[in-house]
Amino acid sequence: MADIKRELDKIKERISDPNFLANKGLANEVGIHVFKYAPQYELIVRDYVERLVNTPSDGFRVIERNMYKILLEILDEKRVLGAVPSLEEKKGKDYLLAQLQKVATPEAFLAKMKYEPHQYGDVLFLTGVGKVYPFMRSHKMLDIMQQEFSDVPIVVFYPGEFNGQNLILFNKFHDGNYYRAFNLL
Repeated sequence: MADIKRELDKIKERISDPNFLANKGLANEVGIHVFKYAPQYELIVRDYVERLVNTPSDGFRVIERNMYKILLEILDEKRVLGAVPSLEEKKGKDYLLAQLQKVATPEAFLAKMKYEPHQYGDVLFLTGVGKVYPFMRSHKMLDIMQQEFSDVPIVVFYPGEFNGQNLILFNKFHDGNYYRAFNLL
């Protein structure tokens, strides 16, 4: 547990760096960074992110987008949230997955994530990626975010492995290839 706390302690320093905030040193790539961690540390990571989001800073401004909360908002707005349990029971989880992916598209998620104006010093934290799996896959979301957030560094809090190319959720599920991201630390 001490290891995860040491890793978390490095985040604030990293996102305070002016080069990080300006997306410099990335060979013209979009500033997408992955903070990978062992899934058993989820609650520790959540607590850290909440404290960082709620602690004002002169050097940066954290904008958090929780994928699970966004999924619930989308389903609520489409008036299907209440029907999810009975739909799964009657039609099965594969049918439910297919239906929800028609409603909760990457574009619908992106629409909920957008904000204006982007400012120098903004850092977008993408959280809740494990809770929203398999309804939304991380690599699909990162692909669509590139255009909208090209001027803002993005930090994905990822419960699993990322080796610079492959995302492996919970160290078990191959979530997709994403070679444009960088390890945060």
